[in-house]
Amino acid sequence: MIHDRSWGSRLFDVINYTILILFALSTLLPFVHIVSSSFASPTEKLTKDFVLFPTHFTLDAYRFIFSTDRILNSLLVTVLITVGGTIVNLIMTCLMAYPLSRRDLIGRRPIMMMVIFTLLFSGGMIPTFLIVKALGLLDSMWALIIPSAISTFNLIILKNFFQQMPDGIEESAKIDGANDLSILIRIILPLSLPALATFGLFYAVGHWNTFMSAILYIRDTDKWPIQVLLRSFVLLSEGRLDDAANLDGDIQLPPETVKMAVITVATLPILCVYPFLQKHFAKGVMMGSIKG
Repeated sequence: MIHDRSWGSRLFDVINYTILILFALSTLLPFVHIVSSSFASPTEKLTKDFVLFPTHFTLDAYRFIFSTDRILNSLLVTVLITVGGTIVNLIMTCLMAYPLSRRDLIGRRPIMMMVIFTLLFSGGMIPTFLIVKALGLLDSMWALIIPSAISTFNLIILKNFFQQMPDGIEESAKIDGANDLSILIRIILPLSLPALATFGLFYAVGHWNTFMSAILYIRDTDKWPIQVLLRSFVLLSEGRLDDAANLDGDIQLPPETVKMAVITVATLPILCVYPFLQKHFAKGVMMGSIKG
């Protein structure tokens, strides 16, 4: 027989839900402020430090953004880096994770030790910069893609994911004459869509938010991704005009309003991707982290 829950249990639920709702609102509030400020009128933004709901709604900041070639060009560069980089990341990670998941691979243990070593230690910023420069990748989008082609963390989890698949699948495919590459492309990858969607999202978010690498390797302002251009708007809003001199000159709106609009435009596309991959997110990570 199921008894009614005690008043203490109900009180705990009420307190728990209240705290969670307040916490959710506290994380949502900055986004609401940014979006609202981007739609606020110049006068309202100049007179108020915090805008939750704009009194006078205006699209002037967005009209300025989409009338400026620099911002649209930076968005295009970011999209190209994100799409191209994510494709390279997934291809390279799969091509390395699958062989390492085979227990009969010769030298598998030393290779895994070297992989794990890179998880703990890196060459550092200056040696990486010198290698990128020596390869002639400066001022190239490849400089933002090739050095981070494989994430060690994602590689290890994807290897574990491949390792959990039944050996009988591969054995039956080999009896039918399939080689290792055919098995990977035709059998393993279709069965690994949740994991690939998850790590694709990880890689895409990383490329969309790329900043430090672009600062180091990209000197041509026409090849700046959106995050670096957003930095220039931040400098402009702080009055450091010499550091933001590459921006288009006559801005008739408060720099703060334009900055909020740029942040909204830079954040919205990657947020829209998440709902389509959310159902694969938890499943993909958990399946690859059960055993190693």
